[in-house]
Amino acid sequence: MQLGTRWTVGEQPPSRLTEDVVAAIAGVEAELAGIDTTGWRWTLTWLEGRPVAELDDGTVVRVDHTGAISVEEPAE
Repeated sequence: MQLGTRWTVGEQPPSRLTEDVVAAIAGVEAELAGIDTTGWRWTLTWLEGRPVAELDDGTVVRVDHTGAISVEEPAE
């Protein structure tokens, strides 16, 4: 696993992420409209060369070995 970077919700994700991953992250952020996300951040790591972005609430956007992007919501 490689450590990546962190950024605040609403800011531009790292440029090394593909357009599809950025769109998935934007979709997650759109679902958060109306929720106070002040101070929430994404953490980007790389697992076997593929990005894994985790939001402070536990939501995870990842790319699997086939290139498919998934969004995993936190368990309530």
